Amino acid sequence: MKYLFLLLCFSALGQADFEKSLQKRLILAEDGSTIEIEAGRFQLTKSLSLEGKKNITLRGKGIDKTILSFKGQTQGAEGIKVSNCENIVIEDMTTEDSKGDLIKTMNVKGITFRRLKAVWTGGPKPTNGSYALYPVLCENVLIDSCIAIGASDAGIYVGQSKHIIVRNSEAYENVAGIEIENSLYADVYNNKAIGNTGGILVFDLPDLVQKKGGHVRVHHNLVKDNNLKNFAPKGNIVGNVPKGTGMMVLAASNVEFFENQIINHATIGVAIISYYMTENAIKDKDYDPYPTAISIHHNTFERKPRRVPMDSRFGKMFRFVLRFGRHVPAVVYDGILNPAKVGPDGKYPLDYSICVRDNVNQSTANLDAEHNFKGLQQGKDLFDCDLEHVKSTKF
Repeated sequence: MKYLFLLLCFSALGQADFEKSLQKRLILAEDGSTIEIEAGRFQLTKSLSLEGKKNITLRGKGIDKTILSFKGQTQGAEGIKVSNCENIVIEDMTTEDSKGDLIKTMNVKGITFRRLKAVWTGGPKPTNGSYALYPVLCENVLIDSCIAIGASDAGIYVGQSKHIIVRNSEAYENVAGIEIENSLYADVYNNKAIGNTGGILVFDLPDLVQKKGGHVRVHHNLVKDNNLKNFAPKGNIVGNVPKGTGMMVLAASNVEFFENQIINHATIGVAIISYYMTENAIKDKDYDPYPTAISIHHNTFERKPRRVPMDSRFGKMFRFVLRFGRHVPAVVYDGILNPAKVGPDGKYPLDYSICVRDNVNQSTANLDAEHNFKGLQQGKDLFDCDLEHVKSTKF
């Protein structure tokens, strides 16, 4: 027992030395440096931070080989926080169990997340941090071959950023698997969003610095079995996303979904809604709450007939989705139009239209929420039109 006690003491001292040494290396790193972290499991009690650096690479020995655990965190919220930097690469490691976000980057021009695993190991809980991978107010964002598990908001979240690629990544057991919010020029492809509450979300929200996102392509993704009970903390906007949501567009514009597999969702395949459906007041006078120019084509939908779950409905919309019984259409649009963009015929011109065509197992509905659902329509080809394709993102 005496020797075990001594071994534990030396182990704790070693972990403290590692933590102190790594933070010191981050502080003193010269521009252009590569900071290597050896293989092993390391317990950290404080956030790691990198500030004001250029051309830095932080590299482990691989997913589940280099593991940074923040389970005993006593200071800070994030696991790793990077701010006011340029051309930063974080790769080849696992981060676990921070109090807040696992890896957050803010005001970074050129940020790469590559071969990372970010996970809360205790399963889905509202006490988990909000975001696993969280670039915000960044430019030239690449998230490649990463895994995000257990976030109480979004596993892979890109907010208020420009020029974004999310590819070859996986999101499991988060409230939102992948979310693009108030961001411009994004390509989201070759990902798996499985077993979350909602698979892939494209949102525009009020009261943020970057007001209007869009020009987002979501394609060649597997979005499957996103039927997890919503465990977001109370008051969080994604706390209203119903379990069983494949994809959702909220108030964003110029969004294209194509060649995705959207499979086995209890509530809905794709929802297109305005912010009015949240039933929250809009105080931001510069905010545009309407989704426009949405194209959904060449996707595959599969859904066994079943009744929509009764919990976590998004405002009034899903109270009316219940009217469809066991046969909910694959794509549902709330039908609320921006009066400033409506033509003389009471419809959007093509450039602003919602277009749904050439999908496998296609079915659609217009809820006509603008007129208290009186003109609700259901059919295969309600939105049969063709928009110009969103351009791919390059940087």
